[in-house]
Amino acid sequence: MPDSRRGVLYGIAAYTMWGLFPLYWPLLKPSGAVEILAHRMVWSLVAVLAVLAVRRHWSWFRGLIRQPRKLALLTLAAAVVSVNWGVYIYAVNAGHVVESALGYFINPLVSVLFGVVVFRERLRPWQWVAVGLGALAVIVLTVDYGRPPWIALVLAVSFGTYGLVKKSANVGAAESLTIETLVLLLPALAYLIFLQAQGTSTFGHEGLRHAALLAGAGLVTAVPLMAFTAAAIRVPLTVIGLLQYIAPILQFLCGVLVAHETMPPSRWVGFVIIWLALAVFSWEGLRNAHVARRRAASGSPALETV
Repeated sequence: MPDSRRGVLYGIAAYTMWGLFPLYWPLLKPSGAVEILAHRMVWSLVAVLAVLAVRRHWSWFRGLIRQPRKLALLTLAAAVVSVNWGVYIYAVNAGHVVESALGYFINPLVSVLFGVVVFRERLRPWQWVAVGLGALAVIVLTVDYGRPPWIALVLAVSFGTYGLVKKSANVGAAESLTIETLVLLLPALAYLIFLQAQGTSTFGHEGLRHAALLAGAGLVTAVPLMAFTAAAIRVPLTVIGLLQYIAPILQFLCGVLVAHETMPPSRWVGFVIIWLALAVFSWEGLRNAHVARRRAASGSPALETV
């Protein structure tokens, strides 16, 4: 199988697993969102250490701990991703699957805005149209919900920030996740020990199946991340950019078809606007990449890209 096709399959697998997360977290009830988050942190470290042990890949650690800037960035990434994970688990288990899907639909537009604010990048006209449509969708959904869609906004901003920090750190997926979960290990363990001492922990008190599912949170975190990394090194970013919509589409379908969340007409209008924004954004990106390739092949100056 060609390496590029294998990369696409890895990408589809990663985003499909992420898209099906809303089916997994409700299985962990009666555990609360914070307890699930703490177990996810602990067992993710166990899973990623197992992966590194199989690969016998430890030489990176000594070099990384001598780079305080990267360690600081990964510590920040750990804090940001813990917010993202915690809000997402809460949203799914509290019946806000559709709103959490909205967050990941908005995320590409948030990443573009970060490029403008942080890296002083200039948007092309159609990209501004996509961002404007995204802002309009948020306004429409704010009116529909009777409040700002804070779950979606927190998820979009936190995941966008996480991607920005990880890009700046430039550390491999397994290595990065190891450091991030090491940073989160002590507070996570402290919270789990506190729950056990208070007699409110569900781990070990709700049967073997429940304990196994809590431990499985580590696998469902590490496996799609490994698949995503395998895809990212094999296929162009334009392909990754299109594949990323698999996850929120599946999350949206889980919310509507499985969780049977209410979708009044005004909410459909908001989602249609955001889908239109993403269609414009994707079309413009593909068109610009195509023109850039043609110019490169002909020896002409490339178009400015974000």
